[in-house]
Amino acid sequence: MTDVHTGLDTSAGRLEIPRSRGAATGFLLVVLGLWGALIPFVGPYFDFAYAPGGAWEWTAARGWLAVLPGAVTVVGGLLLLVSSNRAAALLGGWIAVIAGAWFVVGRSFAEPWGLGDIGTPVAGTSAGRIAVELTFFSGLGALIIFLGAIALGRVSVRSLRDIRHAQRPAETAGPVETPEHAVAATAARHRAEQEPDESTHHRSWRDLFKGSRRTPVAH
Repeated sequence: MTDVHTGLDTSAGRLEIPRSRGAATGFLLVVLGLWGALIPFVGPYFDFAYAPGGAWEWTAARGWLAVLPGAVTVVGGLLLLVSSNRAAALLGGWIAVIAGAWFVVGRSFAEPWGLGDIGTPVAGTSAGRIAVELTFFSGLGALIIFLGAIALGRVSVRSLRDIRHAQRPAETAGPVETPEHAVAATAARHRAEQEPDESTHHRSWRDLFKGSRRTPVAH
C-alpha cells in the first residue's frame, strides 16, 4: 500500500529496523548484566558483598539469584545491540525485562524453592547496607527493567524512518546487468566497430570531385 503524501510503500519495514535503534540501551544492558553476574564474586575484595561467601566462591544462591539473571540480561542486551530485525529486538527487550524482574523478586522465591540463601549485606551502617541491596538486586533490577521498557518502546514503534530504511536498498540499487545483457552489449559494440562510417565514405567522394574542379582565377 502506497501513501499518497509520501509516495512510500507503507507495507515495507514491518520487521526491518536500523541497527542503531536499540544499540545504546543494548550496550547499557550488557554492562549491567555483567555487573550483576560478577559483583557477588569480586565484591568481597572491597568489603562490598553479602556474607557468608568469599571472592569467587560459587554458591547455589549466587548462581540462581545473580549469575542467571545477569547472563540473561547480557543475552537480551546483545540482541538489542546487534539486531536489525524487529522481532529479535523485541525478544531481547522482553528478556531483559524478565531478568530485571528476577533481580528484584528472586530472593522472595529463594527459600520456598530451595535456591539457597544469599546472606546479609557486609556493611557497618544502614546506608552501606542499602547501597549493597540496591546495587546487587533491587536497584539493579529496577534499572534493567527501565532500560528494557525503553528499548521495547523504541523498537515496537514503526516509524517513517523504518519504511525508508526498508526501501532504501531497492531505490539506490542500479539496474542489474545479467549475462545476456552483457553479451548483447558486447555484440553491439563489435558490430559498431566493424561497420564503416558512411558519413566518412560520402565525404571522401565529395572531396574527390571537389578536387577536380578548376579554381577560378581572379582577373
